[in-house]
Amino acid sequence: MARQYDSNPFEEGDVNPFSDPVIRSQISGNPFHGGGSFYNSQLNTVPQVTNSRLAPLPLERTNFARDGTEDIPFGSTKDLKRKEKELKDKEDELWKREQELKRKEEAAARAGIVLDDKNWPRFFPIIHHDIEKDIPVHLQRMLYFAYMSWLGIMVCLTWNFIAVTGAWIQHTVSSSYGVQIWFLAIIYALAGVPGSYLLWYRPLYRAMKTESALKFGWFFLTYFLHIGFCILAAVAPPIVFKGRSLAGVLPLFDIFGKSVVIGIFYLIGGILFSLESLLSLWVVREVYGYFRGTGKAAEMKRQLAQGAVRTAI
Repeated sequence: MARQYDSNPFEEGDVNPFSDPVIRSQISGNPFHGGGSFYNSQLNTVPQVTNSRLAPLPLERTNFARDGTEDIPFGSTKDLKRKEKELKDKEDELWKREQELKRKEEAAARAGIVLDDKNWPRFFPIIHHDIEKDIPVHLQRMLYFAYMSWLGIMVCLTWNFIAVTGAWIQHTVSSSYGVQIWFLAIIYALAGVPGSYLLWYRPLYRAMKTESALKFGWFFLTYFLHIGFCILAAVAPPIVFKGRSLAGVLPLFDIFGKSVVIGIFYLIGGILFSLESLLSLWVVREVYGYFRGTGKAAEMKRQLAQGAVRTAI
């Protein structure tokens, strides 16, 4: 006898027990059933469940070969090993350079040599200059004014060259020594700018950096020469070529009568040299006050005496 199977074993039949009138009457007549008349009224209005079947979703065809992650071709094992070897060689080379640089720095430190990077001026670095990094905080303000004094003498000498060149071109001076005063102005500028740095600004910079009493003494010696030149240039007495090689005050009376424009140039030059003289006097007073107040003067005398004794021995 063949076994009969349902066409759909998962098909739901009439599974609502409340659709049977007998069960509904039993529930409504049950005195222990809660809910009261409200429940009964709601129960009586429960709609009968009918067999409903949802339409199946349409099947979607998925192309896994196309939508999946594609394989990215990598290099061969030989290429990977070659690149790894190149990276390791570069790493070894950098490590060797670092060790060599460290060895040189240690050797320079043992020899007392300070390796400073050149950072001034920024457009063409030729010297090292970093006040905030090298100079103690309590000396930075003083050195900034000395730095302004150094920049000031550069401005004064540059303007002096412009004024003297104009005086030569406008024939406000005798043609017999026009070229001579122009060459003197060039010498002042070319010698004064690097000379001021080498003679007094760098010694002061290093003196404040290392607290060396002897460097302070060298600064005072050369800075007084600088102040003397600034005062001489501001006055411009008729000592050399009637004082026309320096844009000072005294040549103004003669130059204004020949050219007002050149006279104004000389007047500006005299004002610049005067301001530079006043600033330099203030700087030397401040530095000398620090020099005496910290006992550097006595230390310098003691070092000079020890040096003299060693030389005599």
